[in-house]
Amino acid sequence: MRLTKEDQAIILAHYRAPHHSGLREPYDLEVRQFNPMCGDDLTLRVSLTGEGDGAAIDDVSYEVQGCSISQASVSVMTDLVIGRGVREAAELHTQFATLLRGRAQEQDAWPPQLADAAAFRDVSQHPARIKCALLSWTALRKALPVSRLGGPDGV
Repeated sequence: MRLTKEDQAIILAHYRAPHHSGLREPYDLEVRQFNPMCGDDLTLRVSLTGEGDGAAIDDVSYEVQGCSISQASVSVMTDLVIGRGVREAAELHTQFATLLRGRAQEQDAWPPQLADAAAFRDVSQHPARIKCALLSWTALRKALPVSRLGGPDGV
């Protein structure tokens, strides 16, 4: 992977000092996500405020064993989704997954609301690593009930 210095710095910062790491209680939803290709293993807990379409993500905590990409990605994801509504979080997942799978490397192709998640744009050139970057996002999407999202599960 050829990361820019800025992207590498963001990924390494989240890997070395992960945000929101460690499982916390209370929580409303818990999901485990495993990537058999590389052994990444994640347990994700989500605490919600409100119900239905008006629910918001109050907290996300996790334990992850895996590569630097999966560990940094979950840290970035938690920063982006805490405090947002479940629909907005689902939309961020869709945007992130679409851009990774679409192999969009240009900075301006990444919407500003994805913030530090844009540091993973070069991952799109390595199909085996896409699942690493998406592990936590997929877990979050699975944790949130489809009825709250108003659409199909996943991308």
